[in-house]
Amino acid sequence: MHMAWIPDSERGFLESVSRLGYCNPFLPERVSFERAALGGDFVEGEPVWSQQVAEPERPRANAWRITEKLERVAEGLRARLAAGAGAGERDLALYEDAVLLLLYQRFYPDFFEASFGPSAAKPDPARWRFYSNFLAGWRHFFHIEGVRFPTGHDPRHTFACFRQIQRAFEQVFREIIGGSMPAARLRAAIWQSIFTHDMRRYRRTLYARMGEFATLITGPSGSGKELVARAIAQSRYAPFDDRRLAFADEGAASFFPINISALSPTLVESELFGHRRGAFTGAVADRKGYLETCPELGSVFLDELGDLDPAIQVKLLRVIETRTFHPVGDTAGRQFRGKLITATNHDLPAAMRSGRFREDLYYRLCSDQIATPSLAEQLADSPGVLRDLAWYMARRVAGPEGEELAAEVMRWMEANLAPDYAWPGNYRELEQCVKNVLIRRDYRPARTAAEDPAGEFWQDARAGKLTADELLRRYVTLVYSRTRSYEETARRLALDRRTVKSKVDAGLLEKLRA
Repeated sequence: MHMAWIPDSERGFLESVSRLGYCNPFLPERVSFERAALGGDFVEGEPVWSQQVAEPERPRANAWRITEKLERVAEGLRARLAAGAGAGERDLALYEDAVLLLLYQRFYPDFFEASFGPSAAKPDPARWRFYSNFLAGWRHFFHIEGVRFPTGHDPRHTFACFRQIQRAFEQVFREIIGGSMPAARLRAAIWQSIFTHDMRRYRRTLYARMGEFATLITGPSGSGKELVARAIAQSRYAPFDDRRLAFADEGAASFFPINISALSPTLVESELFGHRRGAFTGAVADRKGYLETCPELGSVFLDELGDLDPAIQVKLLRVIETRTFHPVGDTAGRQFRGKLITATNHDLPAAMRSGRFREDLYYRLCSDQIATPSLAEQLADSPGVLRDLAWYMARRVAGPEGEELAAEVMRWMEANLAPDYAWPGNYRELEQCVKNVLIRRDYRPARTAAEDPAGEFWQDARAGKLTADELLRRYVTLVYSRTRSYEETARRLALDRRTVKSKVDAGLLEKLRA
């Protein structure tokens, strides 16, 4: 009787939809779930979702085909339930998952308009009036006489989760550009940083606790670490008040960045912790620091963490351990309620060994780690990414003239740069190239790939100049230069520790350190 409620012809579809609704949308597994759900109706396309910059955006055909089928299947199941069909807990859970994905897709355009449309900049409750329509759909599918659903979802919490998922997807999708697998892995890693790998657990309990986990972003200079930090900070969960039709974070600042290398230790301490009047020369008035002004749903971002003064490292450690701090010159404690995000291009394990960075602080910061790929890594996987990025930056720099500028930039690069130019300055260098071509129709790289060992490796690898042994030796050395651990390098490369140790090239390692 339980099996009859979900026909065999629909069961496989619903199981695929259940997996699809909770998967990481930026990993290739999403495609496999869509293919399983649609069968012969699946439309082949990109292996990963990435923004199409240099050409018109392709519609997400499979997502909408699944939604169309879901409409029919969910309505049929609801009708059978309302007619008194019996159903087991597992079947009811499949129905729940199907309805949740259906409602999310139905109201995606409304969430997008409210978060990114013309009215998004104003805290206007009218933006969220579609909650009444959402609630009507909710009651239609879940308020069925005599049926008790196993999960007991709350509509307000689900509405808040939907808004967060939609915002996170758009932030990551539109800011992390590139169809390469390194870019796809970065988008997927950001998604996990926001929701963890288990969306069901996140929805049940972790949504209220993610601010307790610090995030450490590592990667070469100019590789987009602040973009990653912003995407995480602007994608946090906020409760929804259905009486005021407002979210808890509306109208509040969410991102508080401090570039440690750009300020003296005294100013860093003041920006972070605040100070009392007279605490030091120039402190003419009381000032609140970011740790105090950052709201519970906000995030403080410390860029260039490796340059943090040792005395401030001690104070920051206390903040992480106790969530409390003292402004400079004040004895009264304050509470930090937000999330801490840090970033560095330094080798922190090496800094710990030399005593420049506290080991206890590092292990408080690394509960969640993201590594940003270099531009060379993206281009080694997918050379066409360069065109996408140049178009994206040209549009951002030149506005309506962006398309013409992008074409001019591409012509200049093809005529003046080697095809395997390694872009040692990463995305920041590419952006400066775009600006230089805009202003002077010329760009002069500050250094060549030969002066950059990592860039030289990717250049030689792309050109097919390396033997298998040279490829392994240089790649192992490159990874070891970042991990500073034979065990971690072996884990990442799926090699034996002794093999890693034998392959590390001391001369190349010294160049990479420099």
